[in-house]
Amino acid sequence: MQRLIFHLDPISPYAYLAFEALPQALEGCSYWVEYRPVLFAGLLQHHGQKGPAEIAPKRAWTYRDVAWRAHQLGVPLQLPARHPFNPLPLLRLMLACAPAGQGPNRRVCEAVLHHVWRGDGADAEDPQRVAALTDTLAPVRDPAGVEVKAELRALTEAAVAEGVFGVPTVTADGRHFWGVDALPMLAAWLKGDPWFDGPAWDDAAAPRPGVQRA
Repeated sequence: MQRLIFHLDPISPYAYLAFEALPQALEGCSYWVEYRPVLFAGLLQHHGQKGPAEIAPKRAWTYRDVAWRAHQLGVPLQLPARHPFNPLPLLRLMLACAPAGQGPNRRVCEAVLHHVWRGDGADAEDPQRVAALTDTLAPVRDPAGVEVKAELRALTEAAVAEGVFGVPTVTADGRHFWGVDALPMLAAWLKGDPWFDGPAWDDAAAPRPGVQRA
């Protein structure tokens, strides 16, 4: 049984869609999933990038794209009242629902993602809604505590060190599969597609000379 690490941040609609699509996409595969919350903004900052919602034309396309993908998947999706928003309280809540170092289970991740993306367009940061979600999940640790905050920082830094640059990213045996549209590729690897046994994976990513922007 293969261990998969699912890096996610509830701010990302693609993380939500990949979470929903994962069981069907990997049907027939032998695996178990470790869900690992990371701060998407931290990944972007490290790699010197802006988020999709911070670039106006890309923001418009992103929202159309996720609406279409949700339609294709048959998954309910409604944009929250404000996006982007500050996901830190929700990320910390996810971690606080398990003892240190264990990570949230699928039920907790689902509840947080549905809070954002199935919230009938409500504000994901609304204090009353977050308080109600917290009561429902009954965290075993303080989401605002020093321990949980440090754990989120450590997970984000570890993701950066491992080469993760965005969410959702599923890591399997050192290979990173980024995005909801990478799930078929992940399934092929899990099913033993011989393409992954040859040099193609490494050769495709080999450095090549190119123009560098100043």
